[in-house]
Amino acid sequence: MADGCACDRNTHVYLTVSEALTRGLSAADTITGTEVLPLIDAIGRVLAEDCTSRVDMPAFDNSAMDGYAIRTCDLGDGPLFDMPVAGRVAAGDSGAHDAPAGSALRIFTGAPVPADFDAVLMQEDCETTADGIRFTRRPRPGQHIRCAGEDLKAGGPVLRKGCEIGAREAAALASAGYGQVTVYRKLRVTIFSTGNELRQPGEELGPGQIYNSNRYMLRALLDNPWIDLIDKGPVQDNPDLLEKVLREACDTSDLIVTTGGVSVGDEDHMPRLFSEIGGQADVMKVAMKPGKPIMFGRRGAALYVGLPGNPVSAYVTWQIIGSQMMARRAGLHHVPRMPEQAVLAEPLERRAGRQEYRPVYIDGLTSDGMPRLRLMAASYSGRVALLAQADGLAVIPAETETMAAGEALDFLRF
Repeated sequence: MADGCACDRNTHVYLTVSEALTRGLSAADTITGTEVLPLIDAIGRVLAEDCTSRVDMPAFDNSAMDGYAIRTCDLGDGPLFDMPVAGRVAAGDSGAHDAPAGSALRIFTGAPVPADFDAVLMQEDCETTADGIRFTRRPRPGQHIRCAGEDLKAGGPVLRKGCEIGAREAAALASAGYGQVTVYRKLRVTIFSTGNELRQPGEELGPGQIYNSNRYMLRALLDNPWIDLIDKGPVQDNPDLLEKVLREACDTSDLIVTTGGVSVGDEDHMPRLFSEIGGQADVMKVAMKPGKPIMFGRRGAALYVGLPGNPVSAYVTWQIIGSQMMARRAGLHHVPRMPEQAVLAEPLERRAGRQEYRPVYIDGLTSDGMPRLRLMAASYSGRVALLAQADGLAVIPAETETMAAGEALDFLRF
């Protein structure tokens, strides 16, 4: 992803997005607590151990097709082959047989291939006769047989610790013989929003008041099986009350995420309060739009992430920086979010200085199959409805002032 310069057109020096992310990740150590769970209960959790296969995968030679198992040494010169069928082998059978030389066995997908049989004929390639089967295509040894250990030998690596156990991971662990696994304990995350102006959806709004969208946005972003979420709701801009809530959160949480109060205004209390309760804070101006002010901090075992109060800025800052800090704290592999390539549907003019994450919608595809992006409003930092209507974020490098229609750029799809 492009990053660019760290200077705005005024005299202030900003951190680049990469620099801010590096600082954030350096503060986010992995929790150490683990628990052992049955595999069925570990789905969605973060694996805390490297897992190797306890069995050969597959565990035995088995048929990849419905058809007939034969011994290729029984075949003559052809071109027409006739064989009697001496029995049948289905999935779950032992594979034992007493088929005489020169005979075939009816076999089904997944069934064990008897030890002295070395090929499987697809039933579509065979004609049934009164005495057995007839075929004209000579099979090669090993045809349509999945050999024991072909996928993975016993002791081979299945999964590394730090992966989230989803559908593919659960299937691999089950196939490898894991009835239970060691996972990281759930990450304890506390959230709250600051601001006297906040009201809950459904309440009457007074003069100067707004609905608290950040609370619901964070609830959705943090709705995850490996998170134990504590929602403190909105907290008024009262320093004594904020300090109490913040101190309690630090004492009980692995991660605290707040929105608002992290800039330099008279009502931006969070940096000062965090320091006063013994935390070490890093308040940064990042060369990104939206989301310039962001705060990281540590107090004891608690990691603190302070996001801007503007919901679009909070969302973008969380997706680009905060979510990766949380992932590392939870023990997940750090996998940088990789954009896809897209092209602009229209020209762009803007002021250089900050890396911009502009809401866009997809307006068709190019002949090469790349998304064609149409920019949404140039002024969008307060327009959360616009964010909800977007298909993703176009990433505009900090140094870019103009782009032509058809020019390629990075695209983060929602």
